[in-house]
Amino acid sequence: MGLFAIFLTFFIWSTSFPLGKATLEHSPPLFLTGVRMMIAGVIILTLVFFFRKKDFKVKKKQLLPLFLLSISSIYLTNALEFWGLQYLTAAKACFIYSLSPFMTALLSYFQFKEKMTAKKWLGLLVGFFGFVPVLIAQSGIEELVGGVFFLSWAEIALIGATLTSVYGWVLLRKLGKEEGISPLMANGISMLVGGVFAFIHSTLVENWSEGPPIVGAGGFFKGIFLMIVISNLICCNLYGWLLKQFTATFLSFAGLTTPLFAAFFGYVLLGESVDSIFFLSLGIIAVGLWLVYNEELRLGYMAKPVLKRLYTQSK
Repeated sequence: MGLFAIFLTFFIWSTSFPLGKATLEHSPPLFLTGVRMMIAGVIILTLVFFFRKKDFKVKKKQLLPLFLLSISSIYLTNALEFWGLQYLTAAKACFIYSLSPFMTALLSYFQFKEKMTAKKWLGLLVGFFGFVPVLIAQSGIEELVGGVFFLSWAEIALIGATLTSVYGWVLLRKLGKEEGISPLMANGISMLVGGVFAFIHSTLVENWSEGPPIVGAGGFFKGIFLMIVISNLICCNLYGWLLKQFTATFLSFAGLTTPLFAAFFGYVLLGESVDSIFFLSLGIIAVGLWLVYNEELRLGYMAKPVLKRLYTQSK
Protein backbone atom coordinates (compact mmCIF):
# COMPACT_ATOMS: atom_id res chain seq x y z
CA MET A 1 0.00 0.00 0.00
CA GLY A 2 2.84 2.37 0.82
CA LEU A 3 4.52 2.16 -2.60
CA PHE A 4 1.18 2.44 -4.38
CA ALA A 5 0.35 5.56 -2.34
CA ILE A 6 3.71 7.12 -3.30
CA PHE A 7 3.25 6.77 -7.06
CA LEU A 8 -0.45 7.68 -6.91
CA THR A 9 0.55 10.88 -5.08
CA PHE A 10 3.06 11.89 -7.73
CA PHE A 11 0.72 10.95 -10.59
CA ILE A 12 -2.01 13.22 -9.21
CA TRP A 13 0.44 15.96 -8.16
CA SER A 14 1.93 16.23 -11.65
CA THR A 15 -1.32 17.80 -12.89
CA SER A 16 -0.64 20.89 -10.76
CA PHE A 17 2.00 22.17 -13.22
CA PRO A 18 -0.21 22.37 -16.33
CA LEU A 19 -3.12 23.55 -14.15
CA GLY A 20 -0.94 26.29 -12.66
CA LYS A 21 0.27 27.39 -16.07
CA ALA A 22 -3.30 27.54 -17.39
CA THR A 23 -4.52 29.53 -14.35
CA LEU A 24 -1.70 32.06 -14.79
CA GLU A 25 -3.54 33.24 -17.90
CA HIS A 26 -6.18 34.66 -15.56
CA SER A 27 -4.05 36.09 -12.71
CA PRO A 28 -0.47 37.18 -11.84
CA PRO A 29 1.61 34.77 -9.73
CA LEU A 30 1.54 36.44 -6.29
CA PHE A 31 -2.21 37.00 -6.29
CA LEU A 32 -2.77 33.43 -7.46
CA THR A 33 -0.52 32.10 -4.68
CA GLY A 34 -2.12 34.26 -2.00
CA VAL A 35 -5.74 33.43 -2.81
CA ARG A 36 -5.09 29.72 -3.34
CA MET A 37 -3.09 29.26 -0.14
CA MET A 38 -5.35 31.30 2.13
CA ILE A 39 -8.44 29.39 1.00
CA ALA A 40 -6.65 26.04 1.30
CA GLY A 41 -5.30 26.91 4.76
CA VAL A 42 -8.73 27.89 6.07
CA ILE A 43 -10.29 24.69 4.68
CA ILE A 44 -7.63 22.44 6.23
CA LEU A 45 -7.72 24.16 9.63
CA THR A 46 -11.53 23.98 9.65
CA LEU A 47 -11.39 20.24 8.94
CA VAL A 48 -8.84 19.73 11.72
CA PHE A 49 -10.95 21.74 14.18
CA PHE A 50 -14.15 19.78 13.55
CA PHE A 51 -12.83 16.29 12.84
CA ARG A 52 -9.43 16.06 14.61
CA LYS A 53 -9.78 18.55 17.45
CA LYS A 54 -7.06 16.82 19.49
CA ASP A 55 -4.56 17.95 16.82
CA PHE A 56 -5.82 21.55 16.84
CA LYS A 57 -3.04 22.91 19.05
CA VAL A 58 0.31 24.64 18.68
CA LYS A 59 3.11 24.76 21.23
CA LYS A 60 5.31 27.80 21.70
CA LYS A 61 8.45 25.95 20.51
CA GLN A 62 6.66 25.08 17.24
CA LEU A 63 6.00 28.70 16.27
CA LEU A 64 9.39 29.45 14.69
CA PRO A 65 9.55 26.22 12.61
CA LEU A 66 5.96 26.86 11.46
CA PHE A 67 6.83 30.42 10.46
CA LEU A 68 9.88 29.22 8.51
CA LEU A 69 7.71 26.54 6.87
CA SER A 70 5.18 29.21 5.85
CA ILE A 71 7.81 31.47 4.31
CA SER A 72 9.87 28.77 2.58
CA SER A 73 7.48 26.02 1.51
CA ILE A 74 4.45 28.21 0.75
CA TYR A 75 5.28 31.87 0.10
CA LEU A 76 8.70 31.70 -1.59
CA THR A 77 8.22 28.33 -3.29
CA ASN A 78 4.95 29.20 -4.96
CA ALA A 79 5.81 32.81 -5.80
CA LEU A 80 9.03 31.72 -7.52
CA GLU A 81 7.41 28.68 -9.16
CA PHE A 82 4.48 30.55 -10.69
CA TRP A 83 6.65 33.43 -11.89
CA GLY A 84 9.01 31.01 -13.66
CA LEU A 85 6.14 28.89 -14.95
CA GLN A 86 4.96 31.84 -17.06
CA TYR A 87 8.01 31.32 -19.30
CA LEU A 88 8.63 27.54 -19.09
CA THR A 89 6.70 24.50 -20.24
CA ALA A 90 4.96 22.52 -17.50
CA ALA A 91 7.24 19.54 -18.20
CA LYS A 92 10.45 21.58 -17.92
CA ALA A 93 9.32 23.29 -14.72
CA CYS A 94 8.50 19.92 -13.20
CA PHE A 95 11.82 18.56 -14.48
CA ILE A 96 13.75 21.27 -12.61
CA TYR A 97 11.90 20.20 -9.47
CA SER A 98 13.71 16.88 -9.90
CA LEU A 99 16.69 18.65 -8.33
CA SER A 100 14.92 18.07 -5.03
CA PRO A 101 16.41 14.62 -4.23
CA PHE A 102 19.94 16.00 -4.29
CA MET A 103 19.04 19.05 -2.22
CA THR A 104 17.10 16.79 0.15
CA ALA A 105 20.10 14.52 0.65
CA LEU A 106 22.28 17.50 1.58
CA LEU A 107 19.71 19.10 3.89
CA SER A 108 18.96 15.73 5.55
CA TYR A 109 22.67 15.41 6.26
CA PHE A 110 22.62 18.68 8.23
CA GLN A 111 19.15 18.29 9.81
CA PHE A 112 19.02 14.57 10.60
CA LYS A 113 22.73 13.62 10.49
CA GLU A 114 22.08 11.13 7.68
CA LYS A 115 25.50 9.87 6.57
CA MET A 116 26.99 11.08 3.25
CA THR A 117 29.19 8.32 1.77
CA ALA A 118 31.42 8.40 -1.32
CA LYS A 119 28.70 6.57 -3.28
CA LYS A 120 26.14 9.18 -2.25
CA TRP A 121 28.42 12.00 -3.35
CA LEU A 122 28.97 10.22 -6.69
CA GLY A 123 25.22 9.90 -7.11
CA LEU A 124 24.76 13.61 -6.43
CA LEU A 125 27.42 14.59 -8.98
CA VAL A 126 25.97 12.32 -11.67
CA GLY A 127 22.51 13.69 -11.00
CA PHE A 128 23.60 17.33 -11.19
CA PHE A 129 25.38 16.57 -14.47
CA GLY A 130 22.13 15.18 -15.83
CA PHE A 131 20.42 18.55 -15.51
CA VAL A 132 22.89 20.37 -17.77
CA PRO A 133 21.50 19.33 -21.20
CA VAL A 134 17.92 20.42 -20.43
CA LEU A 135 18.98 23.66 -18.75
CA ILE A 136 21.15 24.62 -21.74
CA ALA A 137 18.30 23.96 -24.20
CA GLN A 138 16.16 27.11 -23.90
CA SER A 139 13.02 28.09 -25.75
CA GLY A 140 12.57 31.56 -27.21
CA ILE A 141 10.21 32.77 -24.48
CA GLU A 142 12.74 31.94 -21.75
CA GLU A 143 15.39 34.04 -23.48
CA LEU A 144 13.06 37.06 -23.41
CA VAL A 145 13.53 37.42 -19.64
CA GLY A 146 17.34 37.18 -19.79
CA GLY A 147 19.49 35.25 -17.38
CA VAL A 148 22.99 34.38 -16.16
CA PHE A 149 25.34 32.20 -18.23
CA PHE A 150 23.21 29.38 -19.72
CA LEU A 151 20.40 29.75 -17.14
CA SER A 152 17.37 31.95 -17.78
CA TRP A 153 15.87 33.89 -14.90
CA ALA A 154 12.81 31.65 -15.20
CA GLU A 155 14.98 28.57 -14.64
CA ILE A 156 16.78 30.25 -11.74
CA ALA A 157 13.39 31.04 -10.18
CA LEU A 158 12.36 27.37 -10.44
CA ILE A 159 15.68 26.25 -8.93
CA GLY A 160 15.07 28.67 -6.05
CA ALA A 161 11.54 27.30 -5.67
CA THR A 162 12.95 23.77 -5.53
CA LEU A 163 15.41 24.71 -2.79
CA THR A 164 12.79 26.44 -0.62
CA SER A 165 10.36 23.57 -1.24
CA VAL A 166 12.88 20.96 -0.11
CA TYR A 167 13.75 23.01 2.96
CA GLY A 168 10.03 23.15 3.72
CA TRP A 169 9.62 19.37 3.46
CA VAL A 170 12.60 18.85 5.76
CA LEU A 171 11.00 21.27 8.25
CA LEU A 172 7.67 19.44 7.95
CA ARG A 173 9.36 16.11 8.64
CA LYS A 174 11.15 17.64 11.63
CA LEU A 175 7.87 19.11 12.96
CA GLY A 176 6.15 15.74 12.62
CA LYS A 177 8.88 13.47 13.97
CA GLU A 178 10.47 15.67 16.64
CA GLU A 179 7.87 18.30 17.55
CA GLY A 180 4.80 16.05 17.39
CA ILE A 181 2.54 18.33 15.35
CA SER A 182 0.20 16.65 12.86
CA PRO A 183 0.95 17.18 9.12
CA LEU A 184 -2.58 18.52 8.59
CA MET A 185 -2.20 21.18 11.28
CA ALA A 186 1.28 22.16 10.09
CA ASN A 187 0.14 22.38 6.46
CA GLY A 188 -2.98 24.35 7.33
CA ILE A 189 -1.10 26.96 9.36
CA SER A 190 1.75 27.31 6.86
CA MET A 191 -0.64 27.67 3.91
CA LEU A 192 -2.69 30.34 5.66
CA VAL A 193 0.33 32.36 6.86
CA GLY A 194 2.28 31.94 3.60
CA GLY A 195 -0.81 32.90 1.61
CA VAL A 196 -1.24 36.10 3.62
CA PHE A 197 2.39 37.07 2.87
CA ALA A 198 1.88 36.42 -0.86
CA PHE A 199 -1.41 38.38 -0.90
CA ILE A 200 0.18 41.41 0.83
CA HIS A 201 3.12 41.24 -1.58
CA SER A 202 0.66 41.17 -4.50
CA THR A 203 -1.04 44.39 -3.37
CA LEU A 204 2.37 46.12 -3.36
CA VAL A 205 3.82 45.03 -6.72
CA GLU A 206 1.00 43.75 -8.94
CA ASN A 207 -1.57 45.91 -10.74
CA TRP A 208 -4.53 46.52 -8.44
CA SER A 209 -5.59 49.83 -10.07
CA GLU A 210 -8.95 48.36 -11.13
CA GLY A 211 -9.40 45.92 -8.24
CA PRO A 212 -8.17 42.34 -7.84
CA PRO A 213 -5.94 41.41 -10.83
CA ILE A 214 -8.20 38.74 -12.37
CA VAL A 215 -8.85 38.25 -16.08
CA GLY A 216 -11.73 35.85 -16.51
CA ALA A 217 -13.07 35.04 -13.04
CA GLY A 218 -14.59 31.73 -14.16
CA GLY A 219 -11.28 30.30 -15.41
CA PHE A 220 -9.42 31.67 -12.38
CA PHE A 221 -11.68 30.13 -9.74
CA LYS A 222 -11.95 26.85 -11.64
CA GLY A 223 -8.14 26.61 -11.69
CA ILE A 224 -7.93 27.62 -8.01
CA PHE A 225 -10.50 24.99 -7.04
CA LEU A 226 -8.73 22.17 -8.90
CA MET A 227 -5.28 23.11 -7.55
CA ILE A 228 -6.55 23.34 -3.96
CA VAL A 229 -8.26 19.94 -4.13
CA ILE A 230 -5.40 18.18 -5.95
CA SER A 231 -2.31 19.79 -4.48
CA ASN A 232 -3.24 21.37 -1.14
CA LEU A 233 -5.87 18.98 0.20
CA ILE A 234 -4.83 15.63 -1.27
CA CYS A 235 -1.16 15.61 -2.24
CA CYS A 236 0.45 17.91 0.36
CA ASN A 237 -1.18 16.07 3.25
CA LEU A 238 -0.62 12.62 1.76
CA TYR A 239 3.05 13.56 1.27
CA GLY A 240 3.23 14.67 4.90
CA TRP A 241 1.90 11.25 5.94
CA LEU A 242 4.40 9.50 3.62
CA LEU A 243 7.27 11.43 5.26
CA LYS A 244 6.50 9.50 8.44
CA GLN A 245 6.86 6.19 6.58
CA PHE A 246 9.82 6.85 4.24
CA THR A 247 12.89 9.07 4.16
CA ALA A 248 12.67 12.39 2.31
CA THR A 249 15.46 11.20 -0.03
CA PHE A 250 13.54 8.08 -1.09
CA LEU A 251 10.35 10.05 -1.71
CA SER A 252 12.34 12.45 -3.85
CA PHE A 253 13.72 9.47 -5.76
CA ALA A 254 10.18 8.19 -6.41
CA GLY A 255 9.27 11.73 -7.48
CA LEU A 256 11.42 11.27 -10.59
CA THR A 257 8.24 9.91 -12.19
CA THR A 258 6.59 13.33 -11.85
CA PRO A 259 8.26 15.00 -14.89
CA LEU A 260 7.07 12.10 -17.05
CA PHE A 261 3.52 12.49 -15.77
CA ALA A 262 3.74 16.30 -16.16
CA ALA A 263 5.00 15.93 -19.75
CA PHE A 264 1.98 13.71 -20.47
CA PHE A 265 -0.53 16.11 -18.91
CA GLY A 266 1.20 19.12 -20.53
CA TYR A 267 0.77 17.44 -23.92
CA VAL A 268 -2.88 16.50 -23.28
CA LEU A 269 -4.03 19.72 -21.59
CA LEU A 270 -1.76 22.40 -23.14
CA GLY A 271 -0.49 20.85 -26.37
CA GLU A 272 3.15 21.07 -25.16
CA SER A 273 5.83 18.71 -26.44
CA VAL A 274 9.21 17.50 -25.16
CA ASP A 275 12.28 16.48 -27.13
CA SER A 276 14.87 13.72 -26.75
CA ILE A 277 17.13 15.90 -24.56
CA PHE A 278 14.45 15.82 -21.85
CA PHE A 279 14.53 12.01 -21.71
CA LEU A 280 18.34 11.87 -21.97
CA SER A 281 18.71 14.10 -18.92
CA LEU A 282 16.03 12.16 -17.07
CA GLY A 283 17.94 8.93 -17.68
CA ILE A 284 21.23 10.38 -16.36
CA ILE A 285 19.46 11.73 -13.28
CA ALA A 286 17.90 8.31 -12.67
CA VAL A 287 21.39 6.75 -12.51
CA GLY A 288 22.51 9.31 -9.91
CA LEU A 289 19.37 8.86 -7.86
CA TRP A 290 19.71 5.07 -7.96
CA LEU A 291 23.19 5.37 -6.44
CA VAL A 292 21.82 7.56 -3.65
CA TYR A 293 18.83 5.27 -3.13
CA ASN A 294 20.98 2.13 -2.79
CA GLU A 295 23.08 3.84 -0.15
CA GLU A 296 19.91 4.79 1.72
CA LEU A 297 19.02 1.09 1.80
CA ARG A 298 22.50 -0.09 2.78
CA LEU A 299 22.81 2.45 5.60
CA GLY A 300 19.49 1.34 7.05
CA TYR A 301 17.55 4.58 6.53
CA MET A 302 14.94 2.59 4.59
CA ALA A 303 13.38 0.47 7.28
CA LYS A 304 10.36 -0.92 5.44
CA PRO A 305 10.59 -4.72 4.98
CA VAL A 306 9.25 -4.55 1.41
CA LEU A 307 12.08 -2.20 0.45
CA LYS A 308 14.65 -4.46 2.07
CA ARG A 309 13.35 -7.38 0.01
CA LEU A 310 13.60 -5.35 -3.17
CA TYR A 311 17.18 -4.45 -2.33
CA THR A 312 18.10 -8.07 -1.57
CA GLN A 313 16.67 -9.22 -4.88
CA SER A 314 18.67 -6.59 -6.78
CA LYS A 315 22.01 -7.81 -5.35
